[in-house]
Amino acid sequence: MLIKVCGMRESENIREVAVLGVDMIGFVFWPQSPRYVQMISAQAGIIPDYSEERLRRSQGEYGATADSKTQPKRVGVFVDDMPQNIVTRVFNYSLDYIQLHGDEPRETCENLRLTLDPDIRPGIKIIKTIRVSGVGDFKKCRAYRGAVDMFLFDIKRKAIDGSGEHFDWSVLRQYDGDIPFFLSGGIGPDDAGSVRALTHPMFAGIDLNSRFEVKPGVKDVMKLRRFIQEVREK
Repeated sequence: MLIKVCGMRESENIREVAVLGVDMIGFVFWPQSPRYVQMISAQAGIIPDYSEERLRRSQGEYGATADSKTQPKRVGVFVDDMPQNIVTRVFNYSLDYIQLHGDEPRETCENLRLTLDPDIRPGIKIIKTIRVSGVGDFKKCRAYRGAVDMFLFDIKRKAIDGSGEHFDWSVLRQYDGDIPFFLSGGIGPDDAGSVRALTHPMFAGIDLNSRFEVKPGVKDVMKLRRFIQEVREK
């Protein structure tokens, strides 16, 4: 089971979470989110903006990094963003996954992959969020077959991220697609047993966010550590 911790922003908190054995860390690039990762302008129109991390690396503020094979994969979360913004952030943050969290059509997924792979980010993976309130919502998945690598099933609600609520997981039994999925939406410290009980053959992992926060963008490392131990115990 993959564990993705989303909505991270502060460098020290990211380091603390990365050593817990999580598989992915998500960065939210949606300006309306309280977990939004701000870019620093390069103040030049002919080159892309630089991420804070890339600036620090170029200035030698980061020491030697761990083996990339042991580091969590980086996921950029975008909501109906312009393709050029997505491409810029994939480059600046060395993203491994793009999570399209809005109403992006299949064509957006296909065009992003063609733009990025192999010239800019070889092997880039695409996750498409599908909002679920009932069995009928799984029909939306059909439009993305062959265009995305994974789905993320989240609760259907007005808030885009971090609501702390989840949908009725029993409907997952009705998903008959062949694309793996993440489960998201309000998974909290008390849900380890329910997560471990999930047996769907396409269930790939979980997405953790607001229920493990001290404040938006900052995760409670102790809560995460306990939960990860519980959900992965044999």
